[in-house]
Amino acid sequence: MIAECLIVGAGGAVGAVCRYLMSMVRFEGDFPLMTFLTNFTGAVIIGIVVALAAGRTAMTPDAVLFFKTGFCGGFTTFSTFSLEMLKLIEEHHFATAALYAACSLLLCIAGVWLGEQIVQRLM
Repeated sequence: MIAECLIVGAGGAVGAVCRYLMSMVRFEGDFPLMTFLTNFTGAVIIGIVVALAAGRTAMTPDAVLFFKTGFCGGFTTFSTFSLEMLKLIEEHHFATAALYAACSLLLCIAGVWLGEQIVQRLM
């Protein structure tokens, strides 16, 4: 149990640093593009990890734990997404909020599918 916690923590630390670095990219406009791209990228990564884990690869359970729970948990930003949604709504940017929510939901689901497809085509 301690080893698994350390693996998740290490993955989370790497994911959080990567999320921070992505947040440093500046984008002008109401749409929270970098959070959106972070969530989409995380969806693609988790799709790749799940497909690799289910396939005939040498991905160990520890690697799955590191990437799926640790890295993706530290990297994706659903809490930030929720905060940005609330801010958009409070500022009466309803169209932007609706666009952001719809794009985030649909494209992140598509991202997981894309990650799985990438692995399936490469294997």
